[in-house]
Parts: sequence; structure tokens; C-alpha cells
Amino acid sequence: MLPTILSKITLYAASIDSNYTACRKNLIMVISSSHNYSKSNLNVENINTANKINVKRFTQNGQIQIYQSSYRGSYTSIIRDSLRNAALGRKVLLIQFMRGGVKQGVDNAVNLCGNLTWVRSSHAFDQYNSEEIENNKNLKKSIYESIVELWSFCKKELQSGKNDQIILDEICLAIEMKIIDKDDLISTLENRFISGDVILTGTDIPKELLLMANQITELRS
Repeated sequence: MLPTILSKITLYAASIDSNYTACRKNLIMVISSSHNYSKSNLNVENINTANKINVKRFTQNGQIQIYQSSYRGSYTSIIRDSLRNAALGRKVLLIQFMRGGVKQGVDNAVNLCGNLTWVRSSHAFDQYNSEEIENNKNLKKSIYESIVELWSFCKKELQSGKNDQIILDEICLAIEMKIIDKDDLISTLENRFISGDVILTGTDIPKELLLMANQITELRS
């Protein structure tokens, strides 16, 4: 029979109070199954795989990428790449804050390739002309509320850990129009939980977001 393999593990026991942190280091030997040797040696402990251990989830995030352009409608390449990623098996969430239409919104997301969830605002500025919006306070309020609802949904997704990539299309325009709070976005990005990248697009990117970015790409015509 093969001899039992022992491994040395250094454990740190820490006690914390308001004044200091003290650590005590102990060297023990661990054996993966019950053995007579462990009964006679106090330095050996058995591992009980049946015991459930609560392990804290450590955040492991991808990068923050920003795509900026001098004009709207220049982000088709990003949508193309999101489709390709979904086809390769990655779970992608595409949020379009400033574009929408009838029977769209959080409750009517479109699923493509089995992995891409595409959500647009239920009411958006591109559905109406600017004069109609300015002359109709109820319509303007409805559009704003639709974008805020989309942002609330997006915040939960950024912290859920369910997605491999999240695209926030034209979110910077929503910030510029004071529909979404810039500090709220920054705080959400700082506390995100996502294995892959978060992509932001816009025509006028706040300086604070540029400083957070791992990659900045300027799209030109």
C-alpha cells in the first residue's frame, strides 16, 4: 500500500479588537483520511469533508472599458462584439439607456444566442421629437422614469455576479442629462461583482469615470 501523504500547513489565528490585531502562527500536519497515526499524534488533524464551511466570496472583477465618440450611433462594433461573445458561451448583458420602443423595457428583454440579454428603455427620447417631449411634461417624466427603472435593474446585475460582460450603452448621456447620478454610477462600479468587463459608452465622459477606466477607446468617423 502507498504510504499516507502528509502535508504541512501554516495556520494563522487572528484576534481583532479596536486597538490592535494579534496573530499567532501554528504549524500543523493534515492528513486527508482517518489513520491510526492521527490518534497518537496531537499535531495531526483529520479533515472532515462532511462539514460545511461558509467561505466569504471574494470579488474578482474584469476591467472597466470606455468607448467615447463625438457623435451618437457609433457603437455598432460594440454590439457586434457582444453577439460574438454570447455565441462563444459568455453571458452578456447589453443595456441601452437612451434607445427604446413599444413593448420594451426591463420586463421585455430580448435574448439572443442563448447568452445575450438585450434590454432597452420602455420609453426613450428617440421615439419622439424634441419639441413634443418639451411640450409634454407627462411624457418627459415617463421617459425619465423608464431610464431610472433601467438603471435600478442594471445596478442589481452589476452586483449579482451572474454576467461575464455588461455593456452600459450611452449611460454617460443619461448622466449628462441628470437622469442618472454620476456618483451613484461610480459607487456601483467600485462595488461591482462580475468576472468580466464592464463597457461604458458616451459622447461626453466625466473625468472621474475616465480616471477609473482600464481602457479608453476614442471612436472616430
